[in-house]
This record gives sequence, C-alpha cells and structure tokens, in this order.
Amino acid sequence: MIGDEGEQIGVMPPFEALKLARSKNLDLVEISPTAQPPVCRIMDYGKYLYQQEKKEREAKKHQKTITVKEVKFRINVDDHDYETKKNHVLRFLDGGDKVKATIFFRGREMTRTGLGRQILERLIKDVEPQSIVEFRPRQEGNTLHAILAPKKTAVEREKEREREAKQKAKQEKHEKQLQEKLAQEKLGPEKEKEPAPAAAAAEAPNPVSQA
Repeated sequence: MIGDEGEQIGVMPPFEALKLARSKNLDLVEISPTAQPPVCRIMDYGKYLYQQEKKEREAKKHQKTITVKEVKFRINVDDHDYETKKNHVLRFLDGGDKVKATIFFRGREMTRTGLGRQILERLIKDVEPQSIVEFRPRQEGNTLHAILAPKKTAVEREKEREREAKQKAKQEKHEKQLQEKLAQEKLGPEKEKEPAPAAAAAEAPNPVSQA
C-alpha cells in the first residue's frame, strides 16, 4: 500500500485501504495487480488522468508529422522546369517532409525509361547535401519513382535556423555601428571648418572712437 504522498504504508486489508482513501476524499487505485500481494496507491484518479492527457498533448506539440510530398517530372522536362521542381523538392525537404520524385511514362515513352532514370539520378545528385535516399529509382508499371528523406532532423534544422538568425542579427548590428562611425567621421571635418564664435569676435577690428 502506497499513500497519496508516495510514502510506504505497508500491507493492509482491502476494506481498510479503501476506508483510508475515502477518509481523504481520494481514490484507491491498483497499480500492480500481478504483484503478491497486489500494490495499490491512494490518489486523485481524475487529476492523474488529466495530468497524463496534458503530458501527451505536450509531447504531440513537439512531434513533427512527416508526410510524403510528390513531385512529378516528365522525361522531356526542360532545364527551367527542372530547376523549378528541384526547388520544390528542396523546400519540402527543408520543411522536414519526405519527397517522392515520380516520372510517369505515356505510350511510346515506355521505350525511353532510361532517360527517366537519368533525370531522377540527376535530381538525387543535385539535392544530395540536403537529403538521403530511402529508395533509389525503381519502376512499377509505367511509373518510375525515388523517395528522398531530409538529412537533418527537425531539431537540427531548428538549431541551424537559430544560428543563422543570430549571425544575421550580429551582422546587422555591426553594419549599423559602422554606418554611425562613418557618419561621425564625416561630421568631424565640417565642424573644424566652422570658426568658433569667440575666435571670430577676437579677430574682428575694434571700432576707434573719435574725440
């Protein structure tokens, strides 16, 4: 028997344990039914369930749901279209999602599956710094596809963003200080050119009074 403060009460009959729990307006919960004798604890069971649900919700907040984004290519894709789709792949990977790069062959294009494989291999090489290959290009019917996954975890990406933000802020602060320094240096010579009022008065001729 364990008390509501976690203290060991010892072995006691079930009705005595239940009576003790009710005297404190708490519940008697069996936490280890297979033990000999079974182990029970006095607790606020409703509060316990609420705390467990709260912990689960907090854990889910920090979990990233990984989805698979599909990016489709054609075997006759031009360089501009290829670069656009490649940027889509990089954006998905940076967001923590997996990418399924797919080439769909139509009609006579089935005779040029080698060209489709070259496109996917080119993509794998181009995004290699940001990805790992889960499945290399493989064909299923008239479809050729490869699956890429982010190389960095969500935590690593978040830390990298924080480092970049700090570095950017530091750079902006340095540039601002440099601009202020240049502005002060520019105003310095101009102030030197302006005669001091006292000096100007000293250099002015004194009027001579006529007797």
